[in-house]
Amino acid sequence: MKNIFKKNASSESSLLVVTETAQEKIQNVIEAEDVEVEGLRISIEGRSASAFQYSLGLATEAEEGDIVLDMGTFKVLVDSNSADDLKGAVIDYVEDLNSSGFKIDNPNTPTWDNPKAQKIQELIDERINPAVAAHGGQIDLLNVEDDAIYIHMGGGCQGCGMANATLKHGIEAMIQEVFPEIKQVIDTTDHASGTNPYYSSGKG
Repeated sequence: MKNIFKKNASSESSLLVVTETAQEKIQNVIEAEDVEVEGLRISIEGRSASAFQYSLGLATEAEEGDIVLDMGTFKVLVDSNSADDLKGAVIDYVEDLNSSGFKIDNPNTPTWDNPKAQKIQELIDERINPAVAAHGGQIDLLNVEDDAIYIHMGGGCQGCGMANATLKHGIEAMIQEVFPEIKQVIDTTDHASGTNPYYSSGKG
């Protein structure tokens, strides 16, 4: 997907911070791997109205253009297209009674740089989300391409048996009414993890 977020100047030295707890956990994971690992790679894959969507995982080699941060015992590989929106971010590892995992605190606010994306976001905020909110749902705009948009269906929409109908006859219809050039509204949601799975992991 194309990156269409606003960018600001950043310097590698102050790009992001990895806490000691996170560094220890990352090092343990790397040591458990059977293959040689170049480091931990982070990139921004999308966004919602209020937060970025991240990709975080081990990489066997750096990709072209990656910014390499040396943590001493391992490296952090930062996607160059995501670097400006990661400036000042802190990667931590949290563990409590309810859950555990890596957490990214990012001081940057997602802002669409694409005028069409801004207008689609306004449509979602003003018309679509108020409609699905009655059923506890939430629609997040992740990305916009030439004739397609990517969304995530959260809250009551995730796993709902009517999710496909809501997408085709509600969300897509509203968007195409205002933006007829949009041919596809692509749902990236993992509905199998919802409370009322639309897709059952036990089927076919």
